[in-house]
Amino acid sequence: MTANLTFDALKQAVGDGSIDTVLVCLVDMQGRLLGKRFHAQNFIEHSWQETHCCNYLLATDIEMATPDGYASTSWESGYGDYVMKPDMDTLRYMPWLEGTAMVLCDVLDHHHHQDVPHSPRAILKKQIAKLAEHGWVANMATELEFFLFEGRYNKNAKSHYKKLRPISDYNEDYHILQTSKEEGVMRPLRNHLVAAGVPIENSKGEAETGQEELNIRYGDALACADNHTIAKHAAKEIAWQQGYSASFIAKWHKDKVGSASHVHQSLWTTQGASVFHDKNGEHGMSDTMKYYVAGLIKYAPDYTYFLAPYINSYKRFAKGTFAPTKIAWSVDNRTAGFRLCGDGAALRVECRIGGSDLNPYLAQAAQIAAGLAGIEQKLELPDETPGNIYANEDCPDIPTNLRDATSSLQDSSMLRAAFGDDVIDHYTRAAQVEQEEYDVVVTDYEIARGFERA
Repeated sequence: MTANLTFDALKQAVGDGSIDTVLVCLVDMQGRLLGKRFHAQNFIEHSWQETHCCNYLLATDIEMATPDGYASTSWESGYGDYVMKPDMDTLRYMPWLEGTAMVLCDVLDHHHHQDVPHSPRAILKKQIAKLAEHGWVANMATELEFFLFEGRYNKNAKSHYKKLRPISDYNEDYHILQTSKEEGVMRPLRNHLVAAGVPIENSKGEAETGQEELNIRYGDALACADNHTIAKHAAKEIAWQQGYSASFIAKWHKDKVGSASHVHQSLWTTQGASVFHDKNGEHGMSDTMKYYVAGLIKYAPDYTYFLAPYINSYKRFAKGTFAPTKIAWSVDNRTAGFRLCGDGAALRVECRIGGSDLNPYLAQAAQIAAGLAGIEQKLELPDETPGNIYANEDCPDIPTNLRDATSSLQDSSMLRAAFGDDVIDHYTRAAQVEQEEYDVVVTDYEIARGFERA
């Protein structure tokens, strides 16, 4: 269910007037949809082949500023163009927007028409190609957690986010009564996404006031990332349409639990057999799975930035909140950074480190790279860590701040080999920009703490 609209069907819909707009979108470094709204007639006549965009779109911070220090583009180079090449296999209806279809694009160099190496979609496709060399595919699923707040984005912005009110007043984990009150947002979200070709399984209340979880069916890695991105975008738009705000910030309040994006993953042969399962192996794990999980664990500090890309991301890692603090694996244990779950052909590993603010293409690509490194190096899987891992002092910590994660990213020989030096340098600069912006801000906390007492 990568998409549900063929080019011929789009032409027919444009002809009968049911579609008049086509969103032509790329995925930026932050995992957002950016692009253009085309008149549908122009799209089917010309722009289905390609369109163009400024190359600063893959060298911005979250505010769309143009920080210096990127090798790929700059004011000195004049900020030229990239080619947006529609992937027509992703063409779909956007049923929550009247008369609208959407297509995702690959981002190509304007001069040579090759993939831009630091484009998130290109980074993931490169790792998928490396799996294919082994005769494997990755099946993955991401769980999307987010908060719903009363009032639209502009209303909450005008109050400087000082009066945020979650849609509910109590922990609504699996709570049917409370989530019935929220169906004005969640029901159209589920149904519109299914109509857009995104295979939604379910939604549920999560373990906090106003917190939701949206679950999308397991699929191949690229479809998983595409579906995640579209679903996140849809949650924001549909919440806005209904008078609410959906937020994917990892930690919105110090007294509230954060929002995660757990990544489930397993490897399969192209013939449909599980590479991870061995009925005679410990916990049903094949040797290949053990190597893969060992790679995830060994290289977790290297790729933590791709799971936690902002200053705020690291405030989610707190004991007793279901967010992990340690790099360890365990069987069906939600205090672990990596949880072994499922059995038989459904056996998989869940990475619980990522927050809801991650870019799924980058997060998935980094984990595939780490897992492949584990397989190629035949890394030995450490023993399972049972019990309350929060309290286990023998387990290494997940990087506790962006500065440390940036250093690990910059120094990662594994990721440099997998992604290329230019890509790692590009995202290292992105992490540095985030840190630099934060370092000059005077926060409300500092004023309240020191205004009189300092």
